Amino acid sequence: MIKREKECRLRVRELQDKLVEAKRQREEELQVSNEKIAHLKDQLQEMKAKTSMESKYLKKDADVRVSSTQKKCEMGESELEEEAERLSRSVVEEGQVHTEIEQFLKQHQEDLTAQVEYWMNKHEKDVQMKQDELDALKSARDNDMVRLKELTDKYNEYEEVVVDDRIQKEKERRRAEQEALQARAATRVQAWWRGIMVRHQLGPYSKKKKKGKKSGKKGKKGKK
Repeated sequence: MIKREKECRLRVRELQDKLVEAKRQREEELQVSNEKIAHLKDQLQEMKAKTSMESKYLKKDADVRVSSTQKKCEMGESELEEEAERLSRSVVEEGQVHTEIEQFLKQHQEDLTAQVEYWMNKHEKDVQMKQDELDALKSARDNDMVRLKELTDKYNEYEEVVVDDRIQKEKERRRAEQEALQARAATRVQAWWRGIMVRHQLGPYSKKKKKGKKSGKKGKKGKK
């Protein structure tokens, strides 16, 4: 029973350690997920800021170019037409570049949003899975605690029986020792009393019979 109790205690301790480890892993995974989400949000904000800055830059650049064109209006008509055509081509090209950049940034933003949604969904699923594992561990621990209580109650009952048996055996041992002591004391008293009777020639150790034999011998001598 003691061995089974130790095993139950070890089992409870192992379950408690596993529960602590599961909580620690869950907290670490939550922290990693939160860090990833924060990082993705930072990237998204950075992309938005970059897009805004590039738009402002292109607008400013176009304004500068228009201003430059206006200044060059004082130049000859042919030069102005050539410059206008060149600027038009440049604006078209820059517009195309701007459109491509805007599409790229938009696609990148959508990818980041999808990643954020993915990690948030994964985070929720992982949290739910860890919660289910934690609930299972709690249920197993509760069952083990119930079993441990049952074993503890049985052990206490058996221990009471063992204690009663030990008390009874101790009483019997003491009674046997007392009887043996009394027997030894009685033997010593008998030996002591026998010694007194022998020294004082009492009882069966008396010398009366020997005196009778001596008187008989005297009688025989008288007859002679």
